[in-house]
Amino acid sequence: MLSNLSRMHFSWTRNARASFVKTRSLLATHRRHNSHLPPYGPVGVARALADSSTTESTSTTLFSKEFALPDKVALVTGGNRGIGLEAALALSEAGARSVYCVDLAKKPGEEWEKVQSFAGRTGLGNLEYICGDVRDQEGMWKIGKKIADREGRMDVCIAAAGIAHPGSSLEYSAKDFQDVISVNLNGTLFTAQAAGRQMARFGNGGSIIMIASICGSVALEPTLPSIAYHSSKSAVLQMARSMACELGSQRIRVNSISPGFIHTRMVDALVESPELRRHIERANPLGRFGRPDELRGAVAWLASDASSFCTGSDIIVDGGHRAW
Repeated sequence: MLSNLSRMHFSWTRNARASFVKTRSLLATHRRHNSHLPPYGPVGVARALADSSTTESTSTTLFSKEFALPDKVALVTGGNRGIGLEAALALSEAGARSVYCVDLAKKPGEEWEKVQSFAGRTGLGNLEYICGDVRDQEGMWKIGKKIADREGRMDVCIAAAGIAHPGSSLEYSAKDFQDVISVNLNGTLFTAQAAGRQMARFGNGGSIIMIASICGSVALEPTLPSIAYHSSKSAVLQMARSMACELGSQRIRVNSISPGFIHTRMVDALVESPELRRHIERANPLGRFGRPDELRGAVAWLASDASSFCTGSDIIVDGGHRAW
């Protein structure tokens, strides 16, 4: 009898222990999954399954939460015009509290001032301009710290400053090459550092977006030769991947966007010939140049929680140029 009781006790103990281990494992898995949820809780199907409300007042989250940037602070270089200014306005429209546009000009241009006025009239967050040189590492770090000290956080960074000098590879001067690398490559790193250091400092994670180019993946020579521009944008792609792998543990995501030919002053200056313009338009299935505003969706997605599991990626927005 005692032997049977002993066996029963052992069996119960073993089963209880197995049940406890299983329960603990499930709880750990639950906590692990929940630890990655946004502060507003589950979304999508998980939110629907967890919702116990029987009223019609239950709110959805896709545009009010996931794609929204409430109370966020952003740093955008190349923000005086072009893609940088378009990105800055997109962040502001997504709900960012403050967006700081950094560019080389001492005072912002007419386009920027009109956009700031528009943002004010429509009740958007603060849009501010800072004169800064992305080639100056110490200066960019100071700008990042100044913004973070004032705002108490840093959440989004868009490195959009860039230049291009076309020219034959065999005749390309050292000065022209270095000029492009200093802005497009060094400047992108210094910008990412300026914001990333503050993201790490506050421990809230963040999103760094580097504006690369399809020229970083495919060559356009002899149509539009620029060995420095192509090299710099290719390096930006790898920079984004490298920083993404390093900073992921701190919840700092790093991605790049590779636009095709977009109507900006820089591109329009490079493509003056009607024949070259038609050639480039025929180079993608949509048969046209893109508009800066056609990058807004990618910017808003990468900056927001909607892309919370995306890092080390390159988002191509080129009208299908690379598909051919």
